[in-house]
Amino acid sequence: MPIARTLALIAFGWIWASATLAEQSDTFSSQAVEARLIVAEDGVAPDARFLSAGLELLLKDGWKTYWRSPGEVGLPPEIDWSASRNVESVEFQYPAPDRFRAFGIENFGYAKAVTFPIGITLTDPGQPAVLDARVSLLICSEICLPADFDLTVDMPAGTGIDRDSAAEIAAWAARVPVDPASGGLGETTAFLDADTTALTVEIVRADGWTEPDVFAEYGPYTAFGAPDIRLSDDGTRLWAQLPILALDDMAGPLWLTVTDGDRAITVEDVPLAAAEPVPPYRAEAPARSLAVLGSMLAIAFLGGLILNAMPCVLPVLSIKLTSAMKHTDRAPTQVRIGFLMTAAGTMAFMWFLAAVILSLQALGFAVGWGVQFQNPYFLIALLFVLGFFAANLFGVFEIVLPAGAMTRLANAGGRGYAGDLATGAFAAILATPCSAPLLGTALAFALTGSASDVVLIFTAMGLGLALPYLAVAVWPGMVRALPRPGRWMTGLKIVLGLLLAATAAWLAWVLAGVASLRLAVIVVALVLAAIFVVWQARRLTAAAALGALVLSTAVAMAMPAVLQPDIRASASTEVIPWTAFDRAAIPRLVAGGETVFLDITADWCLTCKANKTLVIDRSPVADRLAGPGVIPMLADWTRPDPAIQAFLESHGRYGIPFNMVFGPSAPEGIALPEVLTTDAVLSAIDAASGQVAAVRQ
Repeated sequence: MPIARTLALIAFGWIWASATLAEQSDTFSSQAVEARLIVAEDGVAPDARFLSAGLELLLKDGWKTYWRSPGEVGLPPEIDWSASRNVESVEFQYPAPDRFRAFGIENFGYAKAVTFPIGITLTDPGQPAVLDARVSLLICSEICLPADFDLTVDMPAGTGIDRDSAAEIAAWAARVPVDPASGGLGETTAFLDADTTALTVEIVRADGWTEPDVFAEYGPYTAFGAPDIRLSDDGTRLWAQLPILALDDMAGPLWLTVTDGDRAITVEDVPLAAAEPVPPYRAEAPARSLAVLGSMLAIAFLGGLILNAMPCVLPVLSIKLTSAMKHTDRAPTQVRIGFLMTAAGTMAFMWFLAAVILSLQALGFAVGWGVQFQNPYFLIALLFVLGFFAANLFGVFEIVLPAGAMTRLANAGGRGYAGDLATGAFAAILATPCSAPLLGTALAFALTGSASDVVLIFTAMGLGLALPYLAVAVWPGMVRALPRPGRWMTGLKIVLGLLLAATAAWLAWVLAGVASLRLAVIVVALVLAAIFVVWQARRLTAAAALGALVLSTAVAMAMPAVLQPDIRASASTEVIPWTAFDRAAIPRLVAGGETVFLDITADWCLTCKANKTLVIDRSPVADRLAGPGVIPMLADWTRPDPAIQAFLESHGRYGIPFNMVFGPSAPEGIALPEVLTTDAVLSAIDAASGQVAAVRQ
């Protein structure tokens, strides 16, 4: 960029010239920034056509402002020069930015201090001028404060140079990215994948790279995540893949800026290639410190423990409780082994889930907590299992193991250990659509780390979920404190059967949302038919009963491939005027002064439904969301959606519920806890809309 080099050369050339009083504006000061307009010259020299100026910002600790492309949210500086006199044109330059990450959002800009070099072209060379800058800035820390102020400098005719201002302008002008030729770049290649989910670039530099960073610009509302950067063995070839967080409808042209130490280069109008560049190699995930790993393991353990109190796990815990009350006369050793088997079932499923996640990651798939409930085949299998468990509790039939297996289990020390194992596994399975407090943090740590991180976090989570069973295994006498079996057990079995039947009904409702209502009705009919066949098994031959059961299950499993999914109904009939999730629209709405309340939910997420029923759909939250100035945005993740998955991952989340509030005073967003409260939601909306910021000012 020639003007930047020109400013630097002019300013350095004037540093050693004679100096008089520096020409600069008065200082604007606030709780976040001090700003002034500085000029290298003390006056307009005869026949001078250009002036070297700079907008100097001194940011207080913790505050930052934005680059010309601010990232996912934020606003670049805007300056109105229309009140200036004898000014023909102004070229505002941006030094290379730093990368900031807050609330899972990538932003680009400056902290502590920055001076934007400004090239002024005069209308009448050699004549006095007035530089009048009406500046609009967005400055952010935990909150964001818009700053609007005027800075004015009178430039009389005269000579003289301010050494300090000239040196400062020159130093920051040297940090403005140069063009590819000046930066020594060779071939630059960019590839946009067919799904517009990632941009892959390859940049060659003969002098090599040390610790590069890549910033992409592709329209004002396109946002990119942090790049995955790889270097060739000789360090001359850079490969980077940038996830696309939001895509501008009018995207283009593509600009790439690469920083490496004190070097910065911008490549403008990069053409998009037809073939994706191949990375030289892939690196392993960075290692985490033992202190961080230990804290995450503790969080995962507590999150798993809290899952026991979630409604998803209640039916399975009830079944185990009934089983324990039936066998209060069992020896302590038998009770201990039974509950250890239940804990083992929980741990086995957690390890199985970790193995599946690692396999899917190795194959390049995105994974998250509870996403198996987006799969109709998984839901159908679970419906059959829960249907049979409920029928068993209602006394339709008795599920027992073959006599030989029962004898072997008895000889091993007790009956029903396989059932104990299955109970623990089902407790873990039914816990996955719930997101307990602390669980999101632990999952984000695991799914962004190494394979060992995944295994350790899921192990800690499983231990937390299995803790009640382990406690009874350690103190088997706890079972004797339970009521003695009696006629009341029959009524309890019916209650527990109703709980399981309600869980099965909920799964059928989820299946209708994931696939179609017709599929859900057909599967429920097939489950009931299979239960009827088993009930009538004594009147049929064993082969006929087994054949009918296999046939009903096979037909149910084949139906998702036959029936087309229903079109998801909108939420327009609700009191709250929800708009569909559009990641690219969030910064546009915020820039227009709106506050956006984002709710990522799904039919299979019970915690989401609890948040909706107890907080979101009730006054005063519902009234606030339906009122002016607030845009309620709904992201329905009942079915797989790559855009929602990418949004969650960009914020370090791999499960739901997830709610964020964006606004003029919080363009980076305020993340809410998994379990919502009225005060938390209203406080976040107030803070994001600027009401809290206004009080603080």
